[in-house]
Amino acid sequence: MRHCSVQVRGLLTRDELDRYNNLMEVGSFLEGQTRYDLSYIVQKEVDLLIMPAIERLKEKGRQRDRDTAEYLEQLRKAQEDEDDD
Repeated sequence: MRHCSVQVRGLLTRDELDRYNNLMEVGSFLEGQTRYDLSYIVQKEVDLLIMPAIERLKEKGRQRDRDTAEYLEQLRKAQEDEDDD
């Protein structure tokens, strides 16, 4: 079973995290029983489960980019004001 990143796990809700941990446990058990055909299905469920957290992580990145652009624009305006004086 493939785990998702720590950043994604940190953005899972409590219910999503509980379900994620349970699915990973089931998938690991199935792999231990060499039932890779069934663990593949569980992995697909995990992949679907973490999609909202991945989107939240992307949105955090986009917000950080917007904040950076706004900050740089403020610096540029302050520099222009100083140059005008």
